[in-house]
Amino acid sequence: MKIKPAVLTGVHFMNGDYACAEGALAAGCRFFAGYPITPATEIAEAMSRRMPHVGGIFIQMEDELASMNSILGASCAGVKSMTATSGPGFSLMMENFGLGIMMEIPCVLVNIQRGGPSTGLPTMVGQQDMMQARWGSHGDYEVIALTPSSPQEMFDYTIKAFNLSEKYRLPVLIMSDEIVGHMTERVVIPNEEDIFIINRKKPKNKPGKYLMFQPEEDLIPCMANAGEGYKVITTGLTHDERGYPDMSAEAQEILITRLCDKIRKNKDDIIEYTVFGQDDAEIIIAAYGSPARSALSAVSLARKEGIKVGLFRMITVWPFPEEKVLELATRARVIIVPEINKGQIVHEVERCSKGRCQVISLPKLARIHTPYEILNVIKEVSNS
Repeated sequence: MKIKPAVLTGVHFMNGDYACAEGALAAGCRFFAGYPITPATEIAEAMSRRMPHVGGIFIQMEDELASMNSILGASCAGVKSMTATSGPGFSLMMENFGLGIMMEIPCVLVNIQRGGPSTGLPTMVGQQDMMQARWGSHGDYEVIALTPSSPQEMFDYTIKAFNLSEKYRLPVLIMSDEIVGHMTERVVIPNEEDIFIINRKKPKNKPGKYLMFQPEEDLIPCMANAGEGYKVITTGLTHDERGYPDMSAEAQEILITRLCDKIRKNKDDIIEYTVFGQDDAEIIIAAYGSPARSALSAVSLARKEGIKVGLFRMITVWPFPEEKVLELATRARVIIVPEINKGQIVHEVERCSKGRCQVISLPKLARIHTPYEILNVIKEVSNS
């Protein structure tokens, strides 16, 4: 089979799901395992076509449990790996997602969110898995979750997701939604040499005995790939730096504290957001994913009418940008949070605001907010 370039440099017109697949390939992903599910199937379709031409492997698994397990195994063998799903499949992946956290395995899990619970609304938009992304697996741990709001960002932040997964040794989540996944827009793919790629840290010593979980100063261990001659030992049980199970409270304290701290102590490097009009804003719209697009239009319309309003767009939702929310809450009198759910991230905004300002939830199900729906709330708040 003729090998084709992994990076399709140029200007394209593609939907968010396809852009996500192209971003993964540009980041070096060469293993994809998944199970068809609306509205994420286009990612798998794109990977099934493209992987054979770039020397990669695509496997349609029997279910989502196997899909998550497969990408963990592929990553342990040294191959950058990814899967993609939606709500019901995301639920099935949560057990092995926790395994990836415990074994510190880099990979990317994409959730193109739809209406739930259960089978719900397969073809309609939702943002109802945001808290599951943070707390869906059992135990104490930290996660990284990105929320793109355009096909271009699906490309860009899929690359970033892979970079973060390799840098911090954990599965990283892309929490997109049906509108962004199925939206078709202009996507610019840069030259391969202009794409910033991070690869995992390898052991400095020669093959042989190796402490699989001995952290360096940044709390992140180097990672030897299975089959390279190192003695690789890993388990989902609480373990010591060698990888051997250690059923003691002391080992649990040391390990879990480090797994949390490697994210918490690097929040400034991980968290990304944009702010528009914050300098004089008395009202802030805090949004993520597709509602952020409507929110930006609403803010622009409101400012034309002389209303002092700004937009805080969360790109990284987990870890949550606590310090920035508190700063905005100290300066503004109201924060409005539009979400395509009954109110999830709004509770984090309330928690981090610490009562400094009023927080208003603007929930909606199965449909995106229109700019005028958000504008009407802005006007009500402005006149109150």
